[in-house]
Amino acid sequence: MLTGKQRSALKSMAHSISPVTSVGKAGITDSVIDSLDAYISVHELMKVTVQEGAMLDTKEVCNEVADRLGAEFVQAIGRRFVIYRPAVEEKNRKIIL
Repeated sequence: MLTGKQRSALKSMAHSISPVTSVGKAGITDSVIDSLDAYISVHELMKVTVQEGAMLDTKEVCNEVADRLGAEFVQAIGRRFVIYRPAVEEKNRKIIL
């Protein structure tokens, strides 16, 4: 569970990153989860976009993705959301909270 200060620090880091991928009309597929898992394993922090034409609620998508990846919700603004998961090994952690 993230504290308010940790969440604020992650929000400021996420401001400068671009969205990794988009969740579209097909929703959250296994291939989307696999690609997000590979990305977050290396980078720890990621931003994802829900496509305009997809009739999906951003917060619901974010919560499901975070649950399936074992990640923490950081923020959701409009059709974008940010999640964080620390690297498994201590030596590979890039973000120190």
